[in-house]
Amino acid sequence: MARLSDPITILKGIGPTKAKQFAALNIFTLEDLICHFPRAYEDRTKLIPIEKLEPDVPACFKAMVMNAPRTSHIRKGLDITKVQVADHTARLTLTFFNQKYTAEQLQYGREYIFYGAVSGDFIGYNMASPVFESLDSPPLTTRRVLPVYPLTAGLSNASVLKAVQQALAICDPPVEILPEEVRQEYGILPAEQAYYAIHQPSSMEEAELAKKRLIFEEFFVFSAGLSLIRAARATKTVSPYEKLDLSAFYDALPFTLTGAQNRAIEEIATDLSRGTPMNRLVQGDVGSGKTMVAAAAAYLAVQNSQQAALMAPTEILAEQHFHGLIKLLSPLGIRVSLLTGSLTPKQKKLLREQIAAHETDLIIGTHALLTDSTAFARLGLVIADEQHRFGVAQRSALTDKGVNTHLLVMSATPIPRTLALLMYGDLDVSILDELPPGREPVDTFLVNESYRTRLNGFIRKQVAEGHQCFVVCPAVEENEMLNLKAAEVWAETLQKTVFPDLRVSLLHGQMKAAEKEAIMGDFAAGKADVLVATTVIEVGVDVPNATLMVIEDADRFGLSQLHQLRGRVGRGKAKSYCILVSHNKNPDTQQRMKALCQTTDGFRIAEEDLRLRGPGDFFGSRQSGLPVFRVANLSYDLQTLKDAQQASAQWINRSGTAQTPEAEALRCRIGQLFLRSQNTMN
Repeated sequence: MARLSDPITILKGIGPTKAKQFAALNIFTLEDLICHFPRAYEDRTKLIPIEKLEPDVPACFKAMVMNAPRTSHIRKGLDITKVQVADHTARLTLTFFNQKYTAEQLQYGREYIFYGAVSGDFIGYNMASPVFESLDSPPLTTRRVLPVYPLTAGLSNASVLKAVQQALAICDPPVEILPEEVRQEYGILPAEQAYYAIHQPSSMEEAELAKKRLIFEEFFVFSAGLSLIRAARATKTVSPYEKLDLSAFYDALPFTLTGAQNRAIEEIATDLSRGTPMNRLVQGDVGSGKTMVAAAAAYLAVQNSQQAALMAPTEILAEQHFHGLIKLLSPLGIRVSLLTGSLTPKQKKLLREQIAAHETDLIIGTHALLTDSTAFARLGLVIADEQHRFGVAQRSALTDKGVNTHLLVMSATPIPRTLALLMYGDLDVSILDELPPGREPVDTFLVNESYRTRLNGFIRKQVAEGHQCFVVCPAVEENEMLNLKAAEVWAETLQKTVFPDLRVSLLHGQMKAAEKEAIMGDFAAGKADVLVATTVIEVGVDVPNATLMVIEDADRFGLSQLHQLRGRVGRGKAKSYCILVSHNKNPDTQQRMKALCQTTDGFRIAEEDLRLRGPGDFFGSRQSGLPVFRVANLSYDLQTLKDAQQASAQWINRSGTAQTPEAEALRCRIGQLFLRSQNTMN
């Protein structure tokens, strides 16, 4: 028998050229090939009478060849072979392009099984280039459930199927990693049966059972991995914080914290006093006060002779945190510094020397402050702001600057509990579900193009009252195919035609980082009245003076993304508004837009978005931070996810088997999954 680690070149028909084509699909070994699962199936087991064939719907049928096939040479490079076939219900003309061999294979008077799609009306029914097999041949392309694989240039479905069948014939499938009691309780196929059935199912039902097994396996592996990470973290030790008095911090605040903020701070203080590294997520809506919770955590770290590092995704946000926190914490004796790329080399060198000498306590900057060139004297706490796109492996890497460093992750993206368990399963979670007193909800309205004149008047009114406006477009440049508002063109139209007397600026993701920072900084400083932008502002600087968010072609965005964009306004004392502009009259789309108008609760919106669109809207096309699953689809497999999480927790708690030699295969699979996820993020 061959080994799973053997290269695919040991298979017949796979030489250097074919191997390169498979490599484009990340298939190098027999295991890679066996784990290249079908993306769909075609049920070719049912035979349909010719008269029941539907136009453009592929189907299998049995028919007799009614005449000798005739080939016509049309021009250079084009030969057409035609033949008539019939069953007891109707006749059908088959046309083959550049397949002269069919004239030899299809014999007059014999029956064959064909698979293809008819076109045209019933009179003159015809079918182009169907596949076919004789009745006495093995069912390779007809009379079976045919797997349809993800492909790349040069690789046909038939060539992938042939290679997979060879691999299954000469090597053992991946070893069983699911405990027998788990398989029995949840009705899960054994590994060997599942890996054969996923590629060679005898029925659609068997294909579904095989798929269920592989989905369950992926979720089980990931859930078990998170449990092991938690268990490993529990074995690490760190000096417990003994100074936990926050009275001076509370006295310095110019306002009273919400109950949710107080609970989160108490949970953090408890974590810091335990003697094991904290790994906590503070999750809350825009404006829920996460920064004050982070400030309290930093205060506790400094009180216990540790340094804290606060990372922000942009320099603008880092500067915003710096100016706010230095005002709050400096009177408490905490030395706050800002490390950004805009500092001069001399300034960076001096600041890094101060960090290494413990002459500064709280260092704020972008993630660059955790590069090799920055060494901390006693880094005890890392705070990652708006870093909800970090995965498990990335979060683990952040704490390597210290010894068993505490980690606090903050996210303003409300995520349904099911997905939070998956994405943040290695973290403890604190929820900020209250807004600070005085924060008015943003009134949201859905309008169509007929309101354009009134909308422009409302923008002008907001500016006349001394406020600023965001206008978000779904595209950067014009595209006739998509017919969407483009930021570049719309900004020019607003400046030259609609608001020639106002200051209109433009911001989009294709600009260089320094240019984006400068434009956003100028807008925050009040140097522009209207900022036309793409979703690059979804996570952006705090502009309390901005009171109006206009989102063009709003139906092109998910609810959670619209909610994040809406959160850019309503950050000051003035009443704020969000206007969704959409000409899409689809009832489901209208319902989705109206759902946003009816609530400002980010978690309710997230649940609705998950129901309507799946999880991609939370994490982007690369499912940032999520593990790379080969079969599982979070849009459809949430119940299986819940079952696998429950099964994993019960099994590990019941037997502790994940720590024994018998579970070596499971631990190996866990390592592979996390490594694969980390590689796709780099």
